[in-house]
Amino acid sequence: MPFREVNSKMVEATVLPGQRMFSQRGAMLAYKGEVSFTPDIHGGQGGVMSMIGRRLANEATPLMTVEGSGTVLFGHGGHHVQVINLTGDTLYVEADRLLAFDGTLQQGTMFLGAQGGVMGMVRGQVTGQGLFTTTLKGHGAVAVMAHGGVIEVPIAPQRPVHVDPQAYVAHHGDVRNKLSTALGWRDMVGRGSGEAFQLELSGSGAVYVQASEEKL
Repeated sequence: MPFREVNSKMVEATVLPGQRMFSQRGAMLAYKGEVSFTPDIHGGQGGVMSMIGRRLANEATPLMTVEGSGTVLFGHGGHHVQVINLTGDTLYVEADRLLAFDGTLQQGTMFLGAQGGVMGMVRGQVTGQGLFTTTLKGHGAVAVMAHGGVIEVPIAPQRPVHVDPQAYVAHHGDVRNKLSTALGWRDMVGRGSGEAFQLELSGSGAVYVQASEEKL
């Protein structure tokens, strides 16, 4: 289902008969047409076993199913909203940043150690994101939330991108993600730049960076 950015903090989704989408509960601001909103006890796509996996991974944000015919305005907490269109690849994003997404997308979780090994797990602890992250795969649109504006930074082979872990929002593509350190003697004695840890993303894809170091 297509999303249209109304402004920086609201998106409009077109709901079509026979199709469904998911949104964070309580994120509906207004709607037109015959549209229903149902609490999704499965927490999104993938069935009961997938739901159990997401809960064990602490990636089970309360969702609702949106169905019918009409248009719906979504927004939440005055956060900035960014629409990301997937064309067969996988989006990696924290569950609490999801505002709404196309029901055709396959939802799952990924162990951070699978991208970056031990440093991937360390990254989860440093950023407060835990050891798992949510994945959405397929063709469709996703609306994610962030503080301030968001820019999309392309990642090209042999041209890795370094991002402050607190400013990281999401990434997609064939990308390897790990935590890199720049600890020196100044950091050890409290005279560092405050940028001791960065996320290094390499491969081919894009990373979304928010204009703030504040988590949701």
